[in-house]
Amino acid sequence: MCGFVGFIDHIEAKEQIIKKMTDKIIHRGPDEDGYFINEEVALGFRRLSILDLELSHQPMYSEDGSKVMVFNGEIYNYQEIRAELIKKGKNFQTNGDTEVLLKGFEVYGKDILNKLRGMFAFAVYDLNKKQLFAARDFFGIKPFYYAPNMGGSFIFGSEIKSFLPHPNFVKELDEAVLENYLSFQYSATNRTFFQGVKKLPPAHYLIYDESGCSVYRYWEPKFAEKDMALEEAVAQIDKAITGSVETHKIADVEVGCFLSSGVDSSYVASVFSGNRKTFTVGFDYDKYNETEYAKALSREIGVDCYDKIITTEEYWNILPKLQYHLDEPLADPAAIALYFVSNLAKDHVKVVMSGEGADEIFGGYRIYHEPLSLAGYEKIPLFLRKTAAVVAEKLPNMKGKSFLQRGAKTLEERFIGNANIFSVKERKEILKHKTLAKTPQEITKPFYDKVKNQPDITKMQYLDLHLWMVGDILLKADKMSMANSLELRVPFLDKEVMALAGTLPVPYRVNRENTKYAMRLAAKKHLPEAVANKRKLGFPVPIRVWLREEKFYHIVREAFQSEIAERYFQTEKLVRLLDQHRLNEIDNSRKIWTVYMFLLWYEKFFTETHSLESAIQAEFLNELTEDKTKSK
Repeated sequence: MCGFVGFIDHIEAKEQIIKKMTDKIIHRGPDEDGYFINEEVALGFRRLSILDLELSHQPMYSEDGSKVMVFNGEIYNYQEIRAELIKKGKNFQTNGDTEVLLKGFEVYGKDILNKLRGMFAFAVYDLNKKQLFAARDFFGIKPFYYAPNMGGSFIFGSEIKSFLPHPNFVKELDEAVLENYLSFQYSATNRTFFQGVKKLPPAHYLIYDESGCSVYRYWEPKFAEKDMALEEAVAQIDKAITGSVETHKIADVEVGCFLSSGVDSSYVASVFSGNRKTFTVGFDYDKYNETEYAKALSREIGVDCYDKIITTEEYWNILPKLQYHLDEPLADPAAIALYFVSNLAKDHVKVVMSGEGADEIFGGYRIYHEPLSLAGYEKIPLFLRKTAAVVAEKLPNMKGKSFLQRGAKTLEERFIGNANIFSVKERKEILKHKTLAKTPQEITKPFYDKVKNQPDITKMQYLDLHLWMVGDILLKADKMSMANSLELRVPFLDKEVMALAGTLPVPYRVNRENTKYAMRLAAKKHLPEAVANKRKLGFPVPIRVWLREEKFYHIVREAFQSEIAERYFQTEKLVRLLDQHRLNEIDNSRKIWTVYMFLLWYEKFFTETHSLESAIQAEFLNELTEDKTKSK
């Protein structure tokens, strides 16, 4: 696991610039660095050594010297591809996956992408053609950002912060992205908060040369139900998941597992063969501390469990640093828990497995029950349901109000993913400036159009696979683990597992009895029934409670009345949200948190960048020195 950055232009002092840019992502690869520089292109690389520790240095060059590559990720089937390439006459100087990927690209071109099984972002520059080819993995596990026209430069890399030292990079907020963020709690489109910087979508590749930049899709997940007995489905799921976990174990270093109290990570930990360690965190509130579940399961399956209780002070103190590591604002409170569990694990292992992706592909979120819950109500004529919704809007908050409102809308109107924070009306009321931001429904429409003939539950899964999972779940997984120089692997997000999950009948995914129904039955082969059936919580965070406490209320209130808040928001309306929550009139915690995380992020990237970066890099280098001293 690593990080890279590069740029294509004809500016002077390339060597000094690329080294400064690469230093910004030292946390992604503390083991070594590497560079390629000529008149046209500069590449920088940071390595976290996992495979072929002594070789596989990057940037890596083709045998004839015409191509140079930087690569972040793991190719789990590289040995099979290597054997295939040897039969085609290719010779290898290393034992890792990097050389296999480069030689595979030489032989197959873009067609190598569909041969791969793994997580990856990579870029190959062809010195003869003066052409860049770059690609991102099937699900978007690894990040790839690019600025296609930044003052005449093409800049790309694993993290946006590495772009900052480039002299042509102009740091400017995209306010339309801010407006959409207020609805989704993450950056939901291929645009980023930085004007002119884009995200390469999952399962896409790009080509950049003198004619410009073009982006293409090479794969997409499919849902096509097949008739199968439940017992057959359960057996196939167990075979696919245990096989994927074994495949994801490939490494020349020790591999551990994250473990919450839920079925996803528990399933992974339980089928992981050989010596392993598990890691879990909780909070200093009983209701938000499930470490005992994880420790009990670890004892039952015979593994060592390392746990940490995150104090309230620790959580709040680290928020600015983590918004910096995330590159873009993210209002998911669990991101911080993921940072702490990664920080715990890094002292014991270099690689961990986790349960991300199971909910999206097997149908695990509770909201996926909604089409079943509304089925009876939707038999009532639409005009009557809309009338009931208008009446409900005028009523005080009470049980059933949301049901009446959502029941008057189509799925495409009401479901924008697992987070739906501010409505379009609400976000326009609190923002100072008008933008040309799309509505959430305009953003989700292209994905719904792809599955318009599928059942509603499948539509919800498909949307979450492309928006929520990429913009929230996988963003925090990558950035929070990499902030701790830890590689995180997600065996549920595997092409083979997805191919099977896409064929499951809807009732095997979601029914009135449970979510992830067939997957839970498969998990029962390895887990106690109580764990296999347990409701999803992940690492629950008590922000609702904190925001009603005097100390944290005043911290957020001060931010809501700050100069930064005044620049973009109607601050009196922000304070009103906060006061309503504190007085327990309405739970505004997610709205408050969404705005507060943006304000912290903006302060660190636009007003305190130099001092914060210096402090974070100094802290990281001190920790790195301490770790090396301990290892001796």
